[in-house]
Amino acid sequence: METTAGVRTMKLFTVLVFCSLVLGASGLLSFLGEAARGTWDMLRAYNDMREANYIGADKYFHARGNYDAAKRGPGGAWAAKVISDARENVQRFTDRFSFGGSGRGAEDSRADQAANEWGRSGRDPNHFRPHGLPDKY
Repeated sequence: METTAGVRTMKLFTVLVFCSLVLGASGLLSFLGEAARGTWDMLRAYNDMREANYIGADKYFHARGNYDAAKRGPGGAWAAKVISDARENVQRFTDRFSFGGSGRGAEDSRADQAANEWGRSGRDPNHFRPHGLPDKY
């Protein structure tokens, strides 16, 4: 019986092979570069959220990270979706077993995903910006 990690690895490999066939070698390298830069955009938004520690800013940082990553191109948008989905799945898992979960549940997860999609679609993340959040962010 394959492990979940093994299945994920196979899916990732399949996606990469498909992309290489469709995009060609240079297109694949471009896609991977976009994905790497998009990953950094997501990490920067996460770190800014932790640093700001500002009540009500969660959705803004979700939207901003996805927006910045998606601006990189298809690879960035793909990375943003994968990271966002993984984060919400981990949160859902930890909430279910109540060991370190956010305590906000399914409704908050749906709202986070809506903010993620808002940003990935190219819409202005400032829609979610709370009043008083420092201009630094």
